[in-house]
Amino acid sequence: MRRFPLLLLAARIAAAQFPPGYVDPKPVLEAAAQAIGTARLRCVTVAGTGYSGAVGQQRESGVNIDWPRGDLTNYVRTMNWEAGTMKEEFDRKPGANPASWKYGLGWKGGTPPQRATHQFFAVNGKYGWHKDGGSEAVAALPEDAERWQLDLWLNPHGFLKAAAKPGANPKAVWRWELGESGRDGNTTIPEKVTVVSITMLGRYRVDATINKENMLQRLHTWVPDPVLGDMNVEHEFTNDSYIDLGDGMRFPTVWHSHQGWDDNFGAQAVTAGHNAFGGKLDRIRANDCPDALAVPPVVREAAFANEVTSRKLAEGIYLMGGASHNSVAVEFNDYVAVVEAPLDERRSLAVIEAVAKLFPNKPIRFLVNTHQHFDHIGGLRTYLHIGATIITHAKNWNFYNRDVLNYAPRTLEPDMVSLWPPTELAEGYQYETVRENYTLSDGTRHMHISYVQPLAHAEGMLMAWLPNEKMVIEADLFDAPAAGPATEANRALRRQVERLGLKPEWVVPIHGRETRWSDFLRMF
Repeated sequence: MRRFPLLLLAARIAAAQFPPGYVDPKPVLEAAAQAIGTARLRCVTVAGTGYSGAVGQQRESGVNIDWPRGDLTNYVRTMNWEAGTMKEEFDRKPGANPASWKYGLGWKGGTPPQRATHQFFAVNGKYGWHKDGGSEAVAALPEDAERWQLDLWLNPHGFLKAAAKPGANPKAVWRWELGESGRDGNTTIPEKVTVVSITMLGRYRVDATINKENMLQRLHTWVPDPVLGDMNVEHEFTNDSYIDLGDGMRFPTVWHSHQGWDDNFGAQAVTAGHNAFGGKLDRIRANDCPDALAVPPVVREAAFANEVTSRKLAEGIYLMGGASHNSVAVEFNDYVAVVEAPLDERRSLAVIEAVAKLFPNKPIRFLVNTHQHFDHIGGLRTYLHIGATIITHAKNWNFYNRDVLNYAPRTLEPDMVSLWPPTELAEGYQYETVRENYTLSDGTRHMHISYVQPLAHAEGMLMAWLPNEKMVIEADLFDAPAAGPATEANRALRRQVERLGLKPEWVVPIHGRETRWSDFLRMF
């Protein structure tokens, strides 16, 4: 008779260790690891056919348009969790993407384009690299390498192995889920699931949704992005995609990955881009662990400078180069206008400091934004921080105002706007929107900004024209040097110039050097 109250007390003490809504993660993780044989799987190779989504390269901001897709054939990925290495190989059509871009985030124009069909990507610890066909290894940017290392663990076995590491600090909650309407249809029967979160690589909070069969059906985290801040990343797996590898090991064969919120209704965000990677990878080898994936010396020794070189194009006009993307500084009587804020805050701060040295005591009053692709708008928040007004096409305003230039905190990589928000971030003079034409002028210098028609490369594209200097400033419609034959983007630039009756002598690209208009025309 005395044992019952003692057992009840013990149960109450154990329950009290977890606040309401929380549960003990240990038995949940142990059951999931047992269900798929995590302890027995040291490495795995998966192969099949997939697709790549170019995050941030949509034709138009918002309007329920997903990231542009491309096919990945002969795809092979080998993950070795014990060694902390992963390599991916696939075939992809040359000429359409940067050689340094794998899939998802990291697409950057102005870098060497993919020339060979076969592509190779690898990560070992903090080092990442790629090969374009049989080329020498090229070091990945540190932020890309870290994201690839994170991806090594964003799969069922990787998550469960990471959860057992020191510092993972697992926590678990429960909830009822009805499923996703777009994927699961009009579901009416909820399922009780457990969500376990851990810390990966010392700073990423990753959670796994584990269903009643002890299977991981969703992995979710956030990664830093200059445009969207803490950016959603998730992988989804279904129970029926797991196959038996023998010895109690199971692994999923269908991959579906989002980067950006899957928000087709535009309920939380304007941009609806999300599908970043997926495919059927059903040829799987377990524990066929390769030799050590050695880091090439050229990768280990790589340095990534942030140098800004300024080149005078005309009196008061400078090309701010030194990276994959240029900016152009144009002096007016009382202020400076800068065309383009590419890449990220680090790059933009370096350009701003260089402009300040060229034109002391003149504020950067305007930032002209050519289009909404992520590699061209990563510095918009930086120019907002220093007090510049952004000139962009009207089609971009809703996306920028809601998703980019907002009050949302950035926890992974805080920028200046999130740390020191301007007094009137939402109500100040932040934008000038262009529909067809816009002009900056001090009576002597004139900059005409116009909407490029017809659609080429991106909707809402602007270019700038300096009539006194006979210069066209543009992005992605022509990248110097002139190579030929002319592309559709090249033809759009030529048609725009002819439609407006301009007589340029120079074209100043955001990618590459200034080029004589006559040399540009030789491509046709």
